[in-house]
Amino acid sequence: MKLELSQKQKMVMTPDLNQAITMLQYSTVEMEQFIQEQAMENPLIELEENNHDISFREDYPVSKSHSKSLNTHSEVNPLDYLKSEDKGMWEHLLEQAQFLDIEERERTILRYLILNLDENGYLPLSTSDISQLLNVTEQKSLYAIDLLQQLEPAGVGARGLKECLLLQLRAYHPNDRMTEQVITDYLELVANNKWKEISSSLEIPFEEVKSIVTLIQSLDPKPCADIYRTPIRYQVPDIIIEKVREKYTISLNDKFIPTVNMNKQYTTYLGQNNEASNYLNKHYQKYLWLVKSIEQRRLTILKITEVMIDKQIDFLTNGVASLKPLTLKNVAEEIDVHESTVSRATKNKVIQTPMGTFELRMFFSSKLGKDETGTSAAKVKALLQQLVKNENKRKPLSDQKISAYFRDQEEVNVSRRTIAKYREELNILSSSKRKV
Repeated sequence: MKLELSQKQKMVMTPDLNQAITMLQYSTVEMEQFIQEQAMENPLIELEENNHDISFREDYPVSKSHSKSLNTHSEVNPLDYLKSEDKGMWEHLLEQAQFLDIEERERTILRYLILNLDENGYLPLSTSDISQLLNVTEQKSLYAIDLLQQLEPAGVGARGLKECLLLQLRAYHPNDRMTEQVITDYLELVANNKWKEISSSLEIPFEEVKSIVTLIQSLDPKPCADIYRTPIRYQVPDIIIEKVREKYTISLNDKFIPTVNMNKQYTTYLGQNNEASNYLNKHYQKYLWLVKSIEQRRLTILKITEVMIDKQIDFLTNGVASLKPLTLKNVAEEIDVHESTVSRATKNKVIQTPMGTFELRMFFSSKLGKDETGTSAAKVKALLQQLVKNENKRKPLSDQKISAYFRDQEEVNVSRRTIAKYREELNILSSSKRKV
């Protein structure tokens, strides 16, 4: 063992640097909240609110993929902002439970079951689970489940798809024994369109099987699909692209972010040699850092967006199907920054374009493995959705036929396995299950 000295360079992330990196990935709303917090902590920061009517903020609904383009100049109806008095599914079920002629202990168990329904209205608890959790007998648990399944809509409280369909069938068609048998014993064959096997097994005409399947398809497999219904979430676009005289302009939507100014009443105390001056000098440095970081964030986002739009210019005229392969590394090399900087700057950002409002990350799409035409995965997914939407519903296209169509008609080489992968990501059923 021995002691020895050595010199080496090491990068240390200061709190200020860490906070600047975090600011880069803030959305417009998060940035506004952060600046307000800084102003509360720093007496030298004075905020100047930008002039805008908070009652009618131009917000745009954004889904995981994209929303349709909205007219920002359309008139806003104040009634659209009133709280809806419609009762949710939970309130509807609890209200029914309140008026049942049962003992209060049974009503308590029933309420517990209602509040434990999953997003489709199914009950994920077994009788033994309920008995152990509530310390009641299995007989009382079964009785509570039976009460739950008597509520409206029919099918609520089912413990699986088969039971859900049977509950609805018995409520709406109580004497249809043949359909009940098909649901009980042949539901998988129905799902896979193997109707001839059902006809042969039950020794009934094929036309009768078709009628039974039509009836089953009319039942609702998710009777309480909106039980977790929440108001539409609105997001403020962080970046706005507009077409002005055949040219595209890029701007940050920072009208909700207050301007950071310095409170001049404290300037006389700066530079003095006392405790108050030392305190204010520290906050003055924080003020300077905040102003610099806000400007750096603005410039970085604008540079990234300019490069991204330059690479995806066809998208602005032709839509998602024209997206080209683009990676974070491509953009980072163009503006001479690290790839992680681009990743942070594009995180949690929403961009408004003439083609609609999208998540900024959507513009970054990988290239198909062996495809030499420079086709992006996003383009293939868009084409796949459109192709399935317009196909003959009686003769839906298989994955192999879709692959052949892309090769022959779109000159895009996509394997059958890749088609199947994208189809699953887009929640598109297989050809056998899409057949009507």
